[in-house]
Amino acid sequence: MSSTVKKEATARPTLKYMRDKDRQMVRGKFIFHECPGGTASFPFHKYKEDPVERFDLTDGQIYTIPLGVAKHLNKNCAYPVHAYAVDENGKPLMKIGQMVRRMSFQSLEFVDDEDLTPVTSSVITAEFVGR
Repeated sequence: MSSTVKKEATARPTLKYMRDKDRQMVRGKFIFHECPGGTASFPFHKYKEDPVERFDLTDGQIYTIPLGVAKHLNKNCAYPVHAYAVDENGKPLMKIGQMVRRMSFQSLEFVDDEDLTPVTSSVITAEFVGR
């Protein structure tokens, strides 16, 4: 057996495990930070084998959704707020000051998964030096 066949054989169960784990249902509260009381509608598709599913979630309501969707709401639904500064040499810098949450999902169950905790809006130190 060649090394590439061995790698593919070991990679498939890992992908299957991740897909199965992301399909586990979790119960929690949807929070729409951007539009309190509003409804967010979005399609979700993570794995090639899965169909595209549409989710319509209203702020403050309790839902049972797949773990992968809950992770997506907590990790990917934010946007950066940029700030400009000047370094000690007078060159302009662009800093990402913070990430603003658009929506999140608070689990009402004990889930042993670090990915379900929402990203905090702490300062991110990404600097871009201007020319």
